[in-house]
Amino acid sequence: MPTAAYVFSTLDDEPIVPTRSDFHTNNDSTELKRRTSSFHMDHQTTSTTLRTSTKKPVAKDDLEELELDSFIKDNKKDDAATEEAQTLNPRDYGNFALLVTLYLLQGIPIGLCFGSIPFLLKAKLSYSQIAIFSLSSWPYSLKLLWSPIVDAVYTPKLGRRKSWIVPIQILTGILFYFLGNNIDAMMNADHVPIYALTYSFLTTIFFCATQDIAVDGWALTLLSKESLSYASTAQTIGLNCGYFLSFTVFLSFNSSEFSNKYLRSVPQELGVLQLGSYMRFWSVMYMVVTAYLVFCKKETDVKDEEAQLGIRGVYSTIWKICKLPHMRSYVGVLLVSKIGFICHEAVTSLKLLEKGFSREDLALSVLLDFPLQIFFGYYAAKWSNGARPLKPWLYAFYGRLACSALGMLIVAGYPQGQPVSAFYFGMIMLSTVLSSFMSTVQFVSISAFMTGIADPIIGGTYMTLLNTFSNFGGTWPKFFVLEAVDYFTVNSCSVPNEAGEFLSCTTETGKDGCTQVNGTCQLERDGYFIVGTLCVVLGLFMLLAYIKPIVKRLERYPKKMWRLNPEGKE
Repeated sequence: MPTAAYVFSTLDDEPIVPTRSDFHTNNDSTELKRRTSSFHMDHQTTSTTLRTSTKKPVAKDDLEELELDSFIKDNKKDDAATEEAQTLNPRDYGNFALLVTLYLLQGIPIGLCFGSIPFLLKAKLSYSQIAIFSLSSWPYSLKLLWSPIVDAVYTPKLGRRKSWIVPIQILTGILFYFLGNNIDAMMNADHVPIYALTYSFLTTIFFCATQDIAVDGWALTLLSKESLSYASTAQTIGLNCGYFLSFTVFLSFNSSEFSNKYLRSVPQELGVLQLGSYMRFWSVMYMVVTAYLVFCKKETDVKDEEAQLGIRGVYSTIWKICKLPHMRSYVGVLLVSKIGFICHEAVTSLKLLEKGFSREDLALSVLLDFPLQIFFGYYAAKWSNGARPLKPWLYAFYGRLACSALGMLIVAGYPQGQPVSAFYFGMIMLSTVLSSFMSTVQFVSISAFMTGIADPIIGGTYMTLLNTFSNFGGTWPKFFVLEAVDYFTVNSCSVPNEAGEFLSCTTETGKDGCTQVNGTCQLERDGYFIVGTLCVVLGLFMLLAYIKPIVKRLERYPKKMWRLNPEGKE
């Protein structure tokens, strides 16, 4: 097993990783050797102390614990600088606002793809068909595959990050405009072209993911060192605002009931805002922000090792990072940590709509919850500023599992055929607020941890690597969960067709066929409760037996153990 890699730190905790030129200078080479020798002497002294402090043999696990304890001193110095930054530095206000705006633009297509479009499609499509559309979100979780190209290829005249953000936003604006001219007809068709919709939004999310690579890397240099932990706060606020606008606000203004009740004096058949006009509006906003970046914002040229690596070098660096033993453990946690509550987040809202809960009321619950998300995001960043940034993440894990169980109880208790009472709506509101609170705490906590361990020398690549696995952990189970809900559901027509067969009502075709023979769909078994229960039980088991022990160990490692050594050996 390869040994852990280290990066040596100066007194102000700036990591030192030599560039190629460092190995051609005798003085620098001597200094590097001196630091390397000094570190190994300290490490050998620590090992000697461990061996002589006990007279009986020490088990391997016990020895690792003792070594981890010896690293706590290193962590105290790393954490001291972090704990000093409790508020955002005033000189970073402008750059913080820019980050929020860029993340908001990413949240617009994400809100459509993850939120509004599935809600609008649920009236016509089955869960299996929505699972196909969910594949359009995969580029956001697979961006690591092309992130080295984004990090290594750029135009110095425009700037390393702007070289990608500017053209990507232009392309997204153009795509949004053309989609806006056709999306209403596609959504209102008798047979929705699900594959055309999937390909269109897959391209949109691909652009969004590519921009995210550049913005994540820019955030590490756009904010000052003492404000760096607020990069995750900017991401939380921006993405939540974009998601909120494309989900809650859009669904409300798209609803004829909401529009006729609150916005019109003369009722009309459609809402005041259609999907096509909404997308065309944001196509203009993409162009406006792009113009500001081109003419008003100059990117500071930061010379670092990552920019000199080249595409092949960045891919090699990613492989070396993935080979770190503690990184493999961390990646394993990221890939399985969201299984426990993925059914609740992907299906519960759709199931309420299926039961008869209006999307206007559901959007209202999210509207009431939105200000709380911003509040939660800000204070979760403060909570995560400490020696154990993942402690809030573990607490919130229990909360999200509890919210998943509560969601199933709410769906089971839906007043079928009766008006929704204030108490029942309050329960939905409570579940929504608790779920978003736990999700926000986990998101900010894990983002702060990632920002803390990311090597600034290869910051863009490192952050993209970590975010990719984190996002993919919530993406890959969704397709299988949606498919499983239909698989375990038994919903058949009460009247056989001409061939004497009882049609399945899990698909739109089956429901239409049942209606044609004057039958009704009868739900005998709801796969949602089976899949939801399995997810919660599996999530709790993995938390106690696998995730929690690993997380507690990983957050005790000093930051230099997450970085590559100067010679590139693990």
